[in-house]
Amino acid sequence: QVQLQESGPGLVKPSQTLSLTCTVSGDSITTTYYVWSWIRQPPGKGKEWMGIISNDGRTYYSPSLRNRMSISRDTSKNHFSLQLSSVTPEDTAVYYCARKSTILLGYDYWGQGTQVTVSS
Repeated sequence: QVQLQESGPGLVKPSQTLSLTCTVSGDSITTTYYVWSWIRQPPGKGKEWMGIISNDGRTYYSPSLRNRMSISRDTSKNHFSLQLSSVTPEDTAVYYCARKSTILLGYDYWGQGTQVTVSS
C-alpha cells in the first residue's frame, strides 16, 4: 500500500517561502513509470497542478509558478519537497502531493492534503 504524507508549517507570512515535504512509503520515488506531483486547491476553487519531479529527478513546473517554485528530493529519505517563494495570500490553499503513472496517465495515490495559510 502506497502512502503519501505532506508535512510543513500551516501558516506562512507574506513574502516568505513556503516549504512542504511529502514522505512516501510503500514505493520508492525512483520507481520507473511514476512521477511525483504537487497540486493545490485554493478555497472555493478547483485543483491547480503545480509541478512534478520524475523518477530520475527531472522537474517540470507550471508556467505561472515556475519563477517562484522548486521541487527537490532526498532519495535516502524517500521524500520530495516543495518550495514556493514570495508567497501572498493568494497562495493560501490545501496542498497535496500525489503519484502519477506515466503509463496510465492518472493519479493513483494522494496525500491527505495540508492546509497552508498565508497571513501576517
